[in-house]
Amino acid sequence: MSSTSHGEAGSNSGGFSEQERAAMRERAQELRNEAGRGRGGKAAADEADVLAKIGEMPEPDRSSAERVHAIVTSHAPDLAPKLWYGQPAYARKGKVVCFFRSGAADKERYSTFGFTPEARLDDDGGLWPTSYAVSELGDRAAETIAALVARAVG
Repeated sequence: MSSTSHGEAGSNSGGFSEQERAAMRERAQELRNEAGRGRGGKAAADEADVLAKIGEMPEPDRSSAERVHAIVTSHAPDLAPKLWYGQPAYARKGKVVCFFRSGAADKERYSTFGFTPEARLDDDGGLWPTSYAVSELGDRAAETIAALVARAVG
């Protein structure tokens, strides 16, 4: 094993990258915002935050995130939209079940739609995917996401 850092190229001493630090700052701000909202109107404010974040995304991430939002809210209406590490997520009883990460925000060539352990996607074979690359969200991909979301909350 070499003595070089295991972080990103150019990182110092293996610490968090600037991108990771920015995501942590966003999450801390989200938690402060949630605490300050109280109970009344929280769901509407959280959804407005998600829609605003989606609106800030460049194409094609914006279109994909808008479609994911429509799929999740229609196929799993009990999941509440909220920001999670600065990105759209959908939670049950405050715990995130699934999320969308903008590829542009992560400086990646594709976006990601993923699930947390709160999703009920376990497979008897002992192996199942928990995130998916999204470069384009056509009808086939949208159907797959709808089925996965329904299974995750079922």
